[in-house]
Amino acid sequence: MLQTPRGERPARTETSGHHERPVYDGPVERVVVLALDGVYAFELGIPNRVFGSAEGRYEVLTCSVDGRPVRSNSDFSITVEHGPEVLRTAGTVVIPPFALTGVVDGLPGPVADALGAIGPDTRIVSICTGAFVLAAAGMLAGRRATTHWRLAGLFRQLFPEVDLDADVLFVDEGSLLTSAGAASGVDVCLHLVRKDHGSELANHVARCCVVPPWRDGGQAQYIEQPVPEAAAASTAATRHWALERLGEPLTLAGLADHAGMSRRTFARRFNDEVGLSPGRWIVQQRVLRARQLLESSDLSVDRIAGEVGFATGASLRQHLHAAIGVSPQAYRRTFRAGAAS
Repeated sequence: MLQTPRGERPARTETSGHHERPVYDGPVERVVVLALDGVYAFELGIPNRVFGSAEGRYEVLTCSVDGRPVRSNSDFSITVEHGPEVLRTAGTVVIPPFALTGVVDGLPGPVADALGAIGPDTRIVSICTGAFVLAAAGMLAGRRATTHWRLAGLFRQLFPEVDLDADVLFVDEGSLLTSAGAASGVDVCLHLVRKDHGSELANHVARCCVVPPWRDGGQAQYIEQPVPEAAAASTAATRHWALERLGEPLTLAGLADHAGMSRRTFARRFNDEVGLSPGRWIVQQRVLRARQLLESSDLSVDRIAGEVGFATGASLRQHLHAAIGVSPQAYRRTFRAGAAS
């Protein structure tokens, strides 16, 4: 039996090159990963890789419904260290994807019992087909959720009571978070690090994992579509150019000119590559930059608005509220407090 209570594990000391990073001595979040029969090994390792890079702020344990090894979706089985009892101690539970044959006809008893061991205040996260488990348990009824775009039709057929959004990489419903396929598990775990401890740590974790701290667009950019002609130019260089000039006026005409395309061709190609229109993408990037400045600087709201390209502080307030539902002042208070905890 595990004896280490949540939040009382000694903090780790990380050394990078010749420099030792500051020791974290605050509360430690216990993350328990529930491996189900037919688990996908890649996604099973995502929580430990992401949360384990957060400088000791999380402790990641892996369990199965009975403490015994589980069969993976590949040609090997996985031995876990814990049984379902550790679910009672979790602050966050992650359910990676698994072979769907186990739930299409209903939730197996051992899985239902394991879910029943999760505390009422525990945050629950699914990756890809993990959303089918939450839906089968009735946890997603009347809520917005997502899963892999290939499985959207089956999900809607089985769970019409769930508001499925198959166009996004993840959905945050507070205590319940669902994410799309494979690498979107990285996206949602980084989102939780950012939500718990701010962008600075999330960016550090992303660098450790050699992944982008935030991916633009949603699943639409990954849905199968005709391969563009080899001669087709990319909008990547223009996106990089725009990111260095967020505080300046950025128009569709200016972006297209930089890319050497007509406005119509640029807008179409941009949407194909990013999953958003150029205008929506620019607003998204300005909001993200504003969030970073709210967390890391003492600049006024009006000054930040100017730095990121919004005409006024009121415009920044409007766009930030539309994106995450809070005011700049409330966001700054939350993440300054979170970073200090």
